[in-house]
Amino acid sequence: METSLIEFRGQPAIRATGADGSTLTVALHGAQVLSWATASGVERLYLSPRAVFDGQAAIRGGVPICCPQFNQRGMLPKHGFMRNLPWAQAAADAPQTLRLTLRDNEATRTLWPHAFEARLEATLSAGGLRTTLTLVNIDHAPWTFAAALHTYLRVDDIAHVRLEGLQGANRWDSLRDDRHVETAAALHFDAEFDSVYAAPAKPLRLVQPGSTLEIAQSASCSETVVWNPGAVLGAKLADMPEDGFRHMLCVEAARIDEPVLLAPGAQWQGWQQLRVL
Repeated sequence: METSLIEFRGQPAIRATGADGSTLTVALHGAQVLSWATASGVERLYLSPRAVFDGQAAIRGGVPICCPQFNQRGMLPKHGFMRNLPWAQAAADAPQTLRLTLRDNEATRTLWPHAFEARLEATLSAGGLRTTLTLVNIDHAPWTFAAALHTYLRVDDIAHVRLEGLQGANRWDSLRDDRHVETAAALHFDAEFDSVYAAPAKPLRLVQPGSTLEIAQSASCSETVVWNPGAVLGAKLADMPEDGFRHMLCVEAARIDEPVLLAPGAQWQGWQQLRVL
């Protein structure tokens, strides 16, 4: 893998080229994957053209890291603080992997009084991308956290997309605060959609005309979140174009319903694997 430090919309980022010609761009801000294009040159992630790149705000698109809190389920800022802080590039163990790290500091301890090390690894393979989040407890006492890889997948038109593989999974529809078992063989999206599923054992498939993407996640990520803002909410998001909702679908590997209790010296790892079929 060839890597170089670049400037992306005025902010530092790492650009990598895989052995098969695929490319990857990761911002140091939040260790956020911004772009993944397969060898054919097709971009597979959605990054809002109106995303804020000021080194402070969360970036709309790519793969934000939600940790150590998901959404507003706790006392921390929405989705925690890791997506809003600068990370550092570190040496990776594998030749096709980028690694970035974040350790606790005075700013994080003000929000969350724990000692930790976080690692984000982005690994390219032929037609594939794996993002892996690792947390290590370097404190003297246990602590708990939640996490999600908030992946924005690029689609040509959400009206012509279906997501397969969640039939039979327990579902919490957050828009209606309703819990039930998913009965649909494939999900279709014609309005705002925001649900948390018990992650199925088999990979999902995102199918659109001319393209199928397989989405797998580690067993440590016990939930799958599916989100699209739809036209009404999409129009209210200042950092997304009014039609932005048509070109994205979030499918997130998450551990949120039951927080992880991590003992001193222990580590937790969760990943999501994307693969073009």
